[in-house]
Amino acid sequence: MSDELRITDTNSANDSKGRALGFEGNDFLYIVGGIVGAIGIFLLLYAMFHAGLPTASACALPILVLPTAWVMLFRRNRPDGYAEDFFDHVLNREGFACASDAQDAVRGGKKRHAQ
Repeated sequence: MSDELRITDTNSANDSKGRALGFEGNDFLYIVGGIVGAIGIFLLLYAMFHAGLPTASACALPILVLPTAWVMLFRRNRPDGYAEDFFDHVLNREGFACASDAQDAVRGGKKRHAQ
């Protein structure tokens, strides 16, 4: 046997972005930021400005719910770019091709005859 170390090229790198608190990559930061922001707004309104408990809670709740909903609906277990593709589909609906329904209107409303 040879005493040389045998070196081979492999693709053994881990492609994962890591996991924290059950979320892939940096998704947990959105939720932690929402929690910190909601607690901060709640304490600011309730303790410093003496707002009522329901009022302070109602103002702080969207700051917690919106980032959590964003992560759960558009980031968790979804491929990269899912949110962008989703909103592009909702707003444009046609993708990269011409709208087939609008082509007759462009041609002046003339219909093609069957051949």
